[in-house]
Amino acid sequence: MKLGIFTVLFGDKTFDEMLDYVAASGLQTVEIGTGGSPGDRFCNRKELLQSEEKRKAFLDSIARRNLEISALSCHGNPLHPDKAVAQEAHETFQETVLLAELLGVPNVVTFSGCPGESETSKHSVWVTCPWPTEHSEILKWQWEEKVIPYWREQNQFLKDHNVRVAIEAHPGFVVYNTETMLRLRSACGEQIGVNFDPSHLFWQGMDPVLCIKRLAEAECIFHVHAKDTAINPYNTAENGVLDVKPYQDENARSWIFRTVGYGHGEEVWRNIISALQLAGYDGAISIEHEDSLMSIEEGFEKAVQFLQPHLIRKKLDNIWWA
Repeated sequence: MKLGIFTVLFGDKTFDEMLDYVAASGLQTVEIGTGGSPGDRFCNRKELLQSEEKRKAFLDSIARRNLEISALSCHGNPLHPDKAVAQEAHETFQETVLLAELLGVPNVVTFSGCPGESETSKHSVWVTCPWPTEHSEILKWQWEEKVIPYWREQNQFLKDHNVRVAIEAHPGFVVYNTETMLRLRSACGEQIGVNFDPSHLFWQGMDPVLCIKRLAEAECIFHVHAKDTAINPYNTAENGVLDVKPYQDENARSWIFRTVGYGHGEEVWRNIISALQLAGYDGAISIEHEDSLMSIEEGFEKAVQFLQPHLIRKKLDNIWWA
């Protein structure tokens, strides 16, 4: 496995400054945003799609630092009931797939999306319980009429261009846990896999190691994010894990995102990395920083220091050590 970074956090740097900083930190891969939620600070996808010369310069800048691109990311909602929002996300996704093909990048990271509750919806509707009964009816309609038809079509598009989509399982979208990820892949095709991000699993009460085992059985772990979550046991005991308070309201929330090692300890992360190894994953561990208690540089550097020692593994006669 290779240690990398989701470069969206370095928006205050130029492309070359970002690459120099990442390379000097001893990393091996970069995950680059092409639009949608991460934005496109370091990648003008339309410009790169149109110019072979600019694509070559782009790749040369990365290769000169002994780095490689682990994924292009374009988090959005192509199933949004607002047709303009959905179309923008869809076009961004497909253009990102085309760019990934031209650049030789294997993975595009995005969300599954979430439709509304009907054809007349204005906003997406995330169903979290089966009752009242209309909730179950909405969920059935979403999957049968929107989710499966869309992603079946995208699976073929991905196959045609030899690129995979790594869906980030995220609450608020139809794919948010192991079961929904496997359902999407089973219904729509094998170009669809997961961007495995433990941070969204921790606060839902899921066991990342068990999730890795289940997802590995379907051979669908395509990319991995390294981000942690700290659970406040007192606020959770009082209010549960479904928390809509702003992320900046750290003291009142049931949980917040943290830099790796500041939500769960070394043993937990060792077990996650070991489970990925046993699953045969040899791709990037891409650091994602959303820790509101640390600066960008502090959170990034602490994550690198925490993870680097655990990604060096040797194997001899079935004995593993770091």
